[in-house]
Amino acid sequence: MEVLPLVALVAGSAVVAGAARWTRVPAPLLLVAAGLMAAYIPGVPSYALDPHIVLPLLLPPLLYTAAVDSSYLDLRANIRPVALLSVGYVLFATVAVGYVAYLAVPALSLPVALVLGAVIAPPDAVAATAIARKLGLPNRITTILQGESLVNDATAITAYKVALAAAVGASAGWAGGIAEFLLASVGGVGVGLVLMVPIHHLRKRLREPLLQNTLSLLIPFVAYAAAERVHASGVLAVVVVALYLGHRNWQVDFATRLQEEAVWRMVAFILESVVFALIGLQLPVVLKGLAEYEGWDAAWYALVVFVAVVVARFVWVFPATFVPRLSERIRTREPDTSWKSPVVVGWAGMRGVVSLAIAFSVPISVPHRNLILFLTFTTVIGTLVVQGLTLPPLIRLLRLPQRDTQAETLAEAQAQNEASRSAEDRLAELLAEPENALPPPLAERLRTVMERRRNAVWERLGEVNPVTGESADDVYRRLAREMIAAEREVFVNLRDDRRIDDEMLRSLLRRLDLEEAAAYREEAA
Repeated sequence: MEVLPLVALVAGSAVVAGAARWTRVPAPLLLVAAGLMAAYIPGVPSYALDPHIVLPLLLPPLLYTAAVDSSYLDLRANIRPVALLSVGYVLFATVAVGYVAYLAVPALSLPVALVLGAVIAPPDAVAATAIARKLGLPNRITTILQGESLVNDATAITAYKVALAAAVGASAGWAGGIAEFLLASVGGVGVGLVLMVPIHHLRKRLREPLLQNTLSLLIPFVAYAAAERVHASGVLAVVVVALYLGHRNWQVDFATRLQEEAVWRMVAFILESVVFALIGLQLPVVLKGLAEYEGWDAAWYALVVFVAVVVARFVWVFPATFVPRLSERIRTREPDTSWKSPVVVGWAGMRGVVSLAIAFSVPISVPHRNLILFLTFTTVIGTLVVQGLTLPPLIRLLRLPQRDTQAETLAEAQAQNEASRSAEDRLAELLAEPENALPPPLAERLRTVMERRRNAVWERLGEVNPVTGESADDVYRRLAREMIAAEREVFVNLRDDRRIDDEMLRSLLRRLDLEEAAAYREEAA
């Protein structure tokens, strides 16, 4: 692809994603709609999805950033529902949707219909994460959806390979399919386990943030490529490595963490924006190969497959939620749940770019490949638009319990209080040693900073300013930033008057930037 269309794609996607923040519509939906409209604007080039780019170049970083931000402990606590969705549901959907397509579409043989089922079986990692984040779902539901979306691509890709082998007559039977599935899953996890410890050790040894972040950007591609090299699941390798590194991220240098967070937020924003815009831009490519089918027949097939995808998820989710709870051990270990949670999980099965990328990788020799592309495209668009637009009002209608921000702030304050007491004890020990002697004003400054951290969270629970609606801590931060702005203006004026040079200005501004960043991070948290 030429440079200018690529730059236009990234820039346009970023503009639409930024505009979505001013609306109540989730960014993925707005980006898909923009892509659909842009596809027929004269002069817009063709952006055909290349599976050799999407799967190895876009999927690993998106999975990595989602897994790093996930909670290993929460995922482990919810491993049963996550496994039932990410493995059990994908295999069930492959067979159920494939069989419905086989019955509804006379042209499709059963093996080819199963290829279609595997292609559209996995809900999309990016869509699930983006919409769950936008809606503020209860923590357990968000964890289950994110955990499902991290692993289900590996299941779907493996199921697709098995179904494709059967469709082209290269299948080794059920035994061969099971062996391939075990190799992909066990091998992917194994590669991740082998890589995660040395990578983390290297991250701890590197002290230069630029080198650290270069390594961070390479990690998902290295894990994915290493697993695929031995015919294992690159998806699982990336997820295992990312979960381990995210769980132990506190052991890395603070400068690296600050810079790494900013870098990955930018990468995730760009890739997520481009991915959803690309979905909409595929319409002309998909329709171009559909000339051999009657319009109404193709539309009917699309409706049947879409309904099958939606119904199959509910058919799986409700029994998978309540049947295991017949066991007293599971009821004791897991929190109670009502019918509302599986309704939300069932309706949150949006499909995305991974399904389209897999569909585009179907060989031309497979019968009715163009129909598979069309049905995949309509299913992706249908789930994103229908389910994505109706999910927020559904959640409001069900009145799911919202996160208790007051309780979370109280827990944060108690944790900070315990940490501050430990810091006070450590400071007293250090100041008692002769080599750590400090003038009283400097020692008092350390105590003041510590006390400031202790009080900041408690003040968020206190009364607000009757005029501005701010807490005392909010007012403190606002005034501190105003003071920093005043200092910054003086430094710039001194540079303009040639009383200091640009190198000194950059040094002075960096100190102020670090102070303001600390205040901003507290406010954002």
